[in-house]
Amino acid sequence: MPPLSGFIRAHREEILAAWERFARAQPSAASMNVDALRDHAGAMLDAIARDLETPETEQQRAEKALGSHDAGSAAMTAASKHGVGRAASGFSVDSMLAEFRALRASVIELWRKQERQAGPDELEDMTRFNEAIDQAIAESMSRYTTEIETARDRFFAVLGHDLRTPLGVILTSSQFLLDSGQLNEMQRPVVEGMERSGHRMIELVKDLLDLALTHMGSGIPVKRATMDLGDLLHDVVAEVAATSDRRIEIETTGSLEGAWDRARLAQALGNLVGNAVQHGSAHAPIRVVGRGDEPRTVTVSVVNDGAPIPADQIGGLFDAMKATSNGDRRHLGLGLYIVAKIIEAHGGTVDVQSSAAEGTTFVVSLPRRV
Repeated sequence: MPPLSGFIRAHREEILAAWERFARAQPSAASMNVDALRDHAGAMLDAIARDLETPETEQQRAEKALGSHDAGSAAMTAASKHGVGRAASGFSVDSMLAEFRALRASVIELWRKQERQAGPDELEDMTRFNEAIDQAIAESMSRYTTEIETARDRFFAVLGHDLRTPLGVILTSSQFLLDSGQLNEMQRPVVEGMERSGHRMIELVKDLLDLALTHMGSGIPVKRATMDLGDLLHDVVAEVAATSDRRIEIETTGSLEGAWDRARLAQALGNLVGNAVQHGSAHAPIRVVGRGDEPRTVTVSVVNDGAPIPADQIGGLFDAMKATSNGDRRHLGLGLYIVAKIIEAHGGTVDVQSSAAEGTTFVVSLPRRV
């Protein structure tokens, strides 16, 4: 019997027609532009046939099984283009996988009808065919995921940028009304609430822009200058305390001088103190401790009493898309994610410990200079 590569070449159109019928029968067919898929599927079939005809060592097979060996550059190019095209067309992951299942099934079914008896050579061809299909799936899904993530991050960046102007107008107008002295006792609290919400929205927009930067590979930009971290801690605490009735205590020891980005550290530390206000016990003070006793490193601890963080949530606490305690993802948790990225950009680390007895402590460690 002819090898599988020869069968694929000889029955190319028949395979594609069978694949198309299979694809149209899938539940996801409504979202699939099946006609447009023939070019990519045909190119992948051609590349797979070439791969089957290329000698392969046991080491190459092992590498391919682990996804670390390309099944031919042409196969990868076709699969990559397939992934890019599906992302642009708005395909779901389920639809992507259904396409490859259909392609695999059409080849195997037609070839099986041709074969009278499967020998060692046929089994070898089938093994290599499945390896090539799996490799094409991996390459296509990788490019698909990259395209989707890039589009998402671009959306975040554009959204964050475009929200700044209307938010600026709201804040400017609110401040004008507050400074005018024309508000009565009922109106002033309303406008003050508008101003606070506007500032909060500005902070959220900043977090969105920082999220886009980190996902696009740019990282959090920092501009270092010599500064005193103790002064910054007092400024951050004063700013948070102005919008909260919580008692916040500060303790500093040793020298807290170093070369850091003041604005970025204010953003990170403000997020940590604000997080303590939000989640800590209302009946105990929040403690902010800066220690500069080491010659090369300073640490800042933010401590609050209250319900401990569940142990199964500690590991993902600094993820951008962490789930809340009830399992949903409406609260993205960007604040702690941005904290981790800012500290990382300074060459430092941030850790957390939480227990019912000791409360919750976030510890930031910063090298004085990099």
